[in-house]
Amino acid sequence: VQLQASGGGLVQAGGSLRLSCAASGSIFSINDMGWYRQAPGKQRELVAAITRVGSTNYADSVKGRFTISRDNAKNTVYLQMNSLKFEDTAVYYCNAVVRVNIISSPRDYWGQGTLVTVSS
Repeated sequence: VQLQASGGGLVQAGGSLRLSCAASGSIFSINDMGWYRQAPGKQRELVAAITRVGSTNYADSVKGRFTISRDNAKNTVYLQMNSLKFEDTAVYYCNAVVRVNIISSPRDYWGQGTLVTVSS
């Protein structure tokens, strides 16, 4: 299973970016999908997560600014980021909890990370 993230880049404060992450490979089903981020010198933290049926969870710092969504037919998760702040600067990683066949247990897979830089 591979997760390919895209959409990062440089944006001014107040701007917007949309991240995408597509899962491919031997996939039987995907449970939760999510986005995490890690800023320099800090631990990786959850940004947003979404269940297969669309229930969402957000970090307090991004509520009202970021929106997570997914397309189950495409095995893809998105993160729409609006009103970006300098403190949103980080490497963003996508995550998916995947079962590779009907008898396997779900396990975590990670994308390679995409850098988001917000200039103040």
